[in-house]
Amino acid sequence: MAFRAINGLLLATIFWSISFPLVQVLYAGQRLTSPQASPLFLSTLLMTTRFALAALVVGVWCLLRDRSCTRHELHQGLWLAFYGGLGMWLQADALAFTKASTCAFLTQAYCVFLPLVAAIRTRRAPSPQVIIAVALVMLGIACLSGVSTNDFHFGRGEIESILGAVAFTMQILCLDHPKFAGNRTRPVSLVMFGGIALMTMPFTLLLAPEPKAIVTALVAPNALWLIFALSILCSVIAYGLMNRWQPFVSPVQAGLTYSMEPVFTAAFAVFLPSMVGAWLGADLKNETITLAMILGGIMITLANLLIIRYPHSHPSE
Repeated sequence: MAFRAINGLLLATIFWSISFPLVQVLYAGQRLTSPQASPLFLSTLLMTTRFALAALVVGVWCLLRDRSCTRHELHQGLWLAFYGGLGMWLQADALAFTKASTCAFLTQAYCVFLPLVAAIRTRRAPSPQVIIAVALVMLGIACLSGVSTNDFHFGRGEIESILGAVAFTMQILCLDHPKFAGNRTRPVSLVMFGGIALMTMPFTLLLAPEPKAIVTALVAPNALWLIFALSILCSVIAYGLMNRWQPFVSPVQAGLTYSMEPVFTAAFAVFLPSMVGAWLGADLKNETITLAMILGGIMITLANLLIIRYPHSHPSE
């Protein structure tokens, strides 16, 4: 079961990685029609509409299949919405105050936080394999993002990136809580998606330069199609896989598996932007393969292969 769960989480990271070229095209079109809109407004608007649509899709599915939501499912979905929505919002705001490479690197700090939490819970130091795997992941992320020591000054962007990593850590731990064992994926996902949409909606209205800016951004070239794709592929499917399979592995193993997302993103960035751009009529350039990209991908992959060798489904315990 643990091996199937890892495959499910890897598939989830692949769908999350697809969001990179889709969001790139979406923002390019929205900046043309709404040049006065801030990046934070556009990212918050995307969160609201993306997860509202995801909640609608899963809600219809629940009406047909589940038709109920238990108290534990409601509580877990609300906590997942709070931590996940907070983490994504902090990450989006951090990008306005620090480099994307720095934000990407610091956000992966949940790979460090999770073994620390496991050590406190079990009163045992992380095993050498876990320490090596975490070190490989952080080095790999540093290579992939191109971050350097000169990028760190711990201003608002860096602090928000670390707080975002804390929020993602809590989201991962929430799926592992024994109180929520046996919860069904669809009702939990429905509450999670609806909760994120409701949580980000006030910020969308507050950050809008004017009321009609929301409509203008949504009717930008291909905007609705892209939001629909992000809702289905990167929300309904990706988070559905996460909510379904993560309880079968430890939080440490789940966090290291999620660290494969930058690897898949880098791989997709080599060919997918131009393909999506050509399909939607946008001129997007692919990224080129670099030695740092290859080294980073190898180190993160080695870290995951190392942690997969554990014989138990909860290697941190």
